[in-house]
Amino acid sequence: MLRRIDLRESTADLRDVLPRAALDVEVATEAVRDVCDDVRARGGAAVRAATLRFDGVDLASARVPVAALAAALEALDPAVRAALGEAARRARTVHEAQRRAEVVVEIGPGARVTERWVPVRRVGLYVPGGLVAYPSSVVMNVVPAQVAGVGSLAVASPPQAEHGGLPHPAVLAACALLGVDEVYAVGGAQAVAMLAWGTEECPRVDLVTGPGNVYVAAAKRLLRGVVGIDSEAGPTEIAILADDSAEPAAVAADLVAQAEHDPNAACLLVTDSPALLDAVDAELARQVPATRHRDRVETALAGQSAHVLVADLDQGLDVVDEWAAEHLEVITRDARQRAARVRNAGAVFVGPWAPVSLGDYLAGSNHVLPTGGTARHTGGLSVDSFLRGIHVVDYDRAALAAVAAHIDALGGAEDLAAHVAAVRTRVPRDG
Repeated sequence: MLRRIDLRESTADLRDVLPRAALDVEVATEAVRDVCDDVRARGGAAVRAATLRFDGVDLASARVPVAALAAALEALDPAVRAALGEAARRARTVHEAQRRAEVVVEIGPGARVTERWVPVRRVGLYVPGGLVAYPSSVVMNVVPAQVAGVGSLAVASPPQAEHGGLPHPAVLAACALLGVDEVYAVGGAQAVAMLAWGTEECPRVDLVTGPGNVYVAAAKRLLRGVVGIDSEAGPTEIAILADDSAEPAAVAADLVAQAEHDPNAACLLVTDSPALLDAVDAELARQVPATRHRDRVETALAGQSAHVLVADLDQGLDVVDEWAAEHLEVITRDARQRAARVRNAGAVFVGPWAPVSLGDYLAGSNHVLPTGGTARHTGGLSVDSFLRGIHVVDYDRAALAAVAAHIDALGGAEDLAAHVAAVRTRVPRDG
C-alpha cells in the first residue's frame, strides 16, 4: 500500500528522500495577489465578488446574523454539543496554565525592567470548511485567544451553498457555544484579506490565526506585516515512530485517520521492524477499502506517504526529527523516554493510548500546529500566540548616571554622538 524507503545503510540527505506534500505557496501567492489587492481597494464589494467566484455564493452581507448562530446551537446534536463543551473545558484547562505573569527585574539600585504581557487588541480566527467541517478548530482558535484576554474576536469560515450560504451549522454552533457572535461567511484568500485590510462590515484585525488550504497560506504570507499571522499551516501530516511492540491494526488506523483529512495529507511510518511494515500493509489493505473517504485516503497514501525502514530506533529518531512532523506518535517499549528526546514536532503523542485523533478533539492540547517541516522553528497555537511582551524601563537619575560612562563608550564606538548627548544632557560628566 505504501512505498518503502530503506535507510538502514543510506547516507542520503533525509530532506531529499523523505516525502512531503507539494505546497507551492509562492505560486499560490501570485494567484491570490489580485484578490488581496482588490479587497484592499474595494472592501466588501471585492469580498462579495470573490466569494461568488470561488464558492458560488452571493451574499449581500458577509456577516452571519446572530439569530443564525443561536439557531445552529439550538439545533446541534446534544452529543456533539456535550463533546464540544468538554473539548473546550479541557483546552481551557491546558491553556490557562500557559498564562504569563508580569516579570519585574531589579538590575541595580533605582534600575528596573518589567516585562508586561499584553494581548493583541483584535484577532481574526480562520476555520476551514472545504472537504470537512471543523467545529473543533473553533475551539482550538477561540479558547487560547480568550484565555490570553483578547477583547475582540472575529471568526471567518467558508460559506456553504447547501446551508443557505452560511458556514457549516456545526461551526456556527461552536462559535455560539463559546460566546463568539462576530462570524463571517467568507473563506480562502479573500477572508484573510478582509481581516487584514478591513471592510465596511469587518474592522481590520491585528492577527490572523488558523489553518487553511494553500491559498489561505499564500494570503497569510502575502499580507504578513500588514497583519500578524500564526503560521502558514498547510496539508496535515503524521509521523509514527514504532518498534515491533506496536499493534499493526492501530498503526494502520492512525495512518488512515490522518489520510482522510486531505488527498495531500502526508503519512510516514518509521520503524526498525520489517515485520511491522508487512503487518501494517496487510491491515491497510483491509481497512482502506472499508473507510468512508476511501478515494482521498488512497490518494494520500499512494502519494506523499511512505514506510521508512531504519537500522535502529536511534536512527528512527533522527529521521522523525528531520521530517519535523505536525503530529508525531511514538509507539515503542520505551515511548516516554524516547518521546522526551524529540526536538522537532508540532505535538508528540506517547504510547499506544494517545492517538492523534485524541489530540484533534479532547486531549486538551491545541491542534493548530506547524506543518511542512516548520516544526523545526515554529510551535503550535497557544496563549503565547496572542500575547506581546513589552519591556518597561524604569531608571532613576542615579541609576542612569551609573551607566553613563558605558553609554559614552558604546555610543562613541557606533559614532552615534546624539545618543551620548541624550544621556549627558540629563547627567553631565561633571555631575
